[in-house]
Amino acid sequence: MKKINQLILKSYLGPFIMTFAVVMFILLMQFVWKYIDDFVGKGLEWNLILELMFYVAVTLVPMALPLAILLASIMTFGNLAESYELTALKSAGMSLQKVMKPLTITTIMMAIAAFLFANYVLPVANLKMGTLLYDITHQKPSLDIKEGVFYSGIQDITIKVTKKDAKKNILYNILIYDHTQRQGNNKVVMAREGVMKMSADENFLLITLKNGHSYEEVVSQNNKGFKPLTRTSFREETIVMDMRDFKMIRTDESLFKDNYQMLNITQLSDEIDSLKTEGKERAISIITQVNKNFNLFSDSMMHPVPEPDSLTKAMLAQKNWIDVYTSEEKKRIFENALNLARTNQSYMNVNSMTSKNLVETVSKYKIEWHKKFTLSFACIVLFFIGAPLGAIIRKGGIGMPAVVSVCFFLIFHVLSITGEKSAKEGVWEAWQGAWLATVVLLPVGIFLTYKATKDSSLFDFDAYSMFIKKIFNRKNEGTSTLQ
Repeated sequence: MKKINQLILKSYLGPFIMTFAVVMFILLMQFVWKYIDDFVGKGLEWNLILELMFYVAVTLVPMALPLAILLASIMTFGNLAESYELTALKSAGMSLQKVMKPLTITTIMMAIAAFLFANYVLPVANLKMGTLLYDITHQKPSLDIKEGVFYSGIQDITIKVTKKDAKKNILYNILIYDHTQRQGNNKVVMAREGVMKMSADENFLLITLKNGHSYEEVVSQNNKGFKPLTRTSFREETIVMDMRDFKMIRTDESLFKDNYQMLNITQLSDEIDSLKTEGKERAISIITQVNKNFNLFSDSMMHPVPEPDSLTKAMLAQKNWIDVYTSEEKKRIFENALNLARTNQSYMNVNSMTSKNLVETVSKYKIEWHKKFTLSFACIVLFFIGAPLGAIIRKGGIGMPAVVSVCFFLIFHVLSITGEKSAKEGVWEAWQGAWLATVVLLPVGIFLTYKATKDSSLFDFDAYSMFIKKIFNRKNEGTSTLQ
């Protein structure tokens, strides 16, 4: 490898790694703030949180990678142009395309790796992240009994303590409402103090109460109009509370594996074919069912009419076919027709919603199939926007390149979301929605590469001001000539 290629690669890899790490950190913090309410107060272990963050980071790569490539390419060629290294390379006979060649090869290799990542790694990460996030968000908050506040996190138990010694797990002035019998507040337990500890298997909470009283209303069918109250005093009594609902239960991943985000290209293709077959079978079933409920009239409604003579035929020719029947038969025919029409209408309304949901589901699977490829092409297109753009604006560092790259990435992201939403709603085809952002930005990349090759002063405001001054000078010269 030539030294100049090594220099360009080193200049590119540093900003790429830095921007990729920064973007990943920002996206991770956005995820944490989104789900912070579901994490707080549940006593999650650090290894569980780190596992979730790892899977989330993997799922965020498709968003972070194109932005990192765009920003790094702008910074690299901006630095080369600002320090006049790019000018020196061009004066030595190297064109812009030749300077971009090592990074172009690197970007193509990244695009291939991005395709393999999106097809084989991302579905597994989505499955594990989705399952773990579901388990965490549905887990109950950890046991946290506060002083002077009623705590009802334990099923069928409400407890209040006046004072708590967290180090020794001793509770003072305890008040417990026992609702295990599901008959209201018919049992109340009061104690001066108690010791709280977990069982050996950590499935039960044991509270040993000391010097207290128990009040309970005796509910019986024999008691009419009054409920006896029993009062029991004790020196020591142990209450067992079930804590198994507070433990983290991992859901079987197979329950989520059929989601479109959890499948690779082969699985998506098979699922799309299955859904299309299901749609065809449903359409045939709808037509068959409607045909069963649709007829002009049944044999029981027909009026037995003898073979008419020529005069009767002439008279019938002037009348509607329904006039052959009596008024009672007409009424019965109309009522049956209305009932059949209402039945078919209800049947079609239900099946139209089902068919619409099936079409939306097929669109989601198709969009996900195309997204396996759009990530790779997005990396290439954004590189061919960033590299010539950096050579044109001639600004290195993190300031101007960051602003420009964020603007282009926002355009790319908004177009992607708009296309996917339009495809899911059936406005566009799935391939049109999935490839919208890439198709729109591809001409921009070609245009910028052409301008950078021609050393165009596309963002040189001095050139625009000079052009405007020339126009005004020509106008002034023309005016003075006329005078």
